[in-house]
Amino acid sequence: MTISLAQLRRCSVAVDLGAARTRVYVKNQGLIVDEPSVAAVNVRTGALLAVGAQAEVMDGRTPDYIRVVHPVSGGTVVDIDMAQRLLRNLVGDKLRRTWRRKPSIRAAVCMPYGSEPLAQRAAVETLTGLGARRVELVDTLLAAAVGCGLPVEQPEATMIVMCGAGTTQVAVLSVGSVVAAETVPVGGNAIDHAVIQHMRLHHELLVPNQAVRPLQTMLSGDAAQASSTEVHGRDVVSGLARSVRVDTERVLKAITTPLTAIVDGIGSVLRNCPPDLVADLGERGIILAGGSALTPGLEQMLQQATSMPVHIADRPGTCAVHGLGALIEGKVEPLHLDPLGS
Repeated sequence: MTISLAQLRRCSVAVDLGAARTRVYVKNQGLIVDEPSVAAVNVRTGALLAVGAQAEVMDGRTPDYIRVVHPVSGGTVVDIDMAQRLLRNLVGDKLRRTWRRKPSIRAAVCMPYGSEPLAQRAAVETLTGLGARRVELVDTLLAAAVGCGLPVEQPEATMIVMCGAGTTQVAVLSVGSVVAAETVPVGGNAIDHAVIQHMRLHHELLVPNQAVRPLQTMLSGDAAQASSTEVHGRDVVSGLARSVRVDTERVLKAITTPLTAIVDGIGSVLRNCPPDLVADLGERGIILAGGSALTPGLEQMLQQATSMPVHIADRPGTCAVHGLGALIEGKVEPLHLDPLGS
């Protein structure tokens, strides 16, 4: 997936197809779409009922003939037809007008590091089916690092931890390329599952999926200073609605358990890096990006485990698409490494 900046500058649209959210960036216009990667379908007629935020609130609240689907999993398109319908409805007339003016439009799309050729082909077919004549593939790690404002084109070490919904990607970048990387099968969904399991086992309470993220937000804010917080759900035995007071420390401990895999991934990447780059990281530290970068306790846990400074990106959720937008707008200058004459 290594391409030249000249090819990227010919692109007019940047797309980040994430498992949690889909984002579309139009050249010289900015971010025009930032919606959940969710669609609601009538299984009897095949009609698309809702997409994005409207479909997300329907998850778990629909009758049998309405199914809420996720066409993207772990940054990979698993249902091309549904992904096309999702994108077509999300962009609406905003992007159709752009494609109408430029019939030979090019698009750039983020792909997870080390993605299989079949996954790359699915992403290309998704965008070509919407009218793109050419699709350029860019590593999500590289795009996110650019979006964080890191000097990826310089011969200096940059470590980025991209916390997604399905997976977490850890990489060290230098001179515009990935030096070492590791994909950990732990993301925001696994953290949500840990909270749900904790509530079920210790409080006999079924918590809806929509309530897990607000609970994590409370734990990372002022509520984290409190010893307990109130959670609403359904009783496992009686099936009735019930509220319980939850110990904050125990919930944070439940969240921390799956995060240990991320620490192991960082250690594996550092062992595969040259000593000079690791020395750079001791001073520069680690950058957290992605929608799950704000997970309570993650920053402190990585800092204690690695003894390196850990920073959260200013826009962790959208840094990848903004970085891809900076690449297609020509805001990144490459490091010229021309062969020397003999």
